[in-house]
Amino acid sequence: MSQADLGALIAPVCAIARKAGDEILEIYGTDFAVRVKADASPVTDADEAAERIIVAELARIAPDITIVAEEAAAHKAPDAGSRCFWAVDPLDGTKEFVKRNDEFTVNIALIADRRPVLGVIHAPALGLTYSAAGAGTAMCQEGDAPARPIAARTAPGDGVVVISSRSHRTDGELERFLSDLKVKARLVCGSALKFCKVASGEADIYPRFGPCSEWDTAAGQAILEAAGGSVTTLDGGAFLYGKPGFENPDFIARGKA
Repeated sequence: MSQADLGALIAPVCAIARKAGDEILEIYGTDFAVRVKADASPVTDADEAAERIIVAELARIAPDITIVAEEAAAHKAPDAGSRCFWAVDPLDGTKEFVKRNDEFTVNIALIADRRPVLGVIHAPALGLTYSAAGAGTAMCQEGDAPARPIAARTAPGDGVVVISSRSHRTDGELERFLSDLKVKARLVCGSALKFCKVASGEADIYPRFGPCSEWDTAAGQAILEAAGGSVTTLDGGAFLYGKPGFENPDFIARGKA
């Protein structure tokens, strides 16, 4: 898929994310029920309603591209011959949604040759939409205002700003990792917004220890890399997609080197 093809997909994918976000907000304002999935994570009607919208709309605009969406619980990676697929988390940060703290997102990414090449993260309660489709294309749009470019920053010499999860506790591993860094400040945030904070220069590093899935990270990685940052395994290796079970290893997301 060419860069022009990817660029042409950004607007319709952003529109799909916003449409799903509108449905999520309709449910957010109600006394919604919370159920527990087999992996002990929460799920709501909002997760499922948003996924139905996204899957239907992606199939309409790109009928030949495989869709891997969280709530559909895909049990296998795309066929070996499929070099391209969508990775969708219809409601990332369900715990934040349940807590009603507004830090939840709709994540849509396109994977090609095992790397995320397009990403959209929409935070419906905050009115923010982040998007990217290649180097130098990372953007943030607030409400109906014109989208503005964003860029990761080089960590300042007086210490890094670390951002970590609000709802996933991995304190021991995180503290050991941070002991080797000069830390200026620490932030916490829910969902894929952590990637966006690094991509926009509000934080310098997001270390993640503990289980997560490809649909949790793909859109954020696409946006952060387009903004000049990086996502790697703990040993600095490439962070790839289409893995068995769509399970991610621990990773480090950083701003500019």
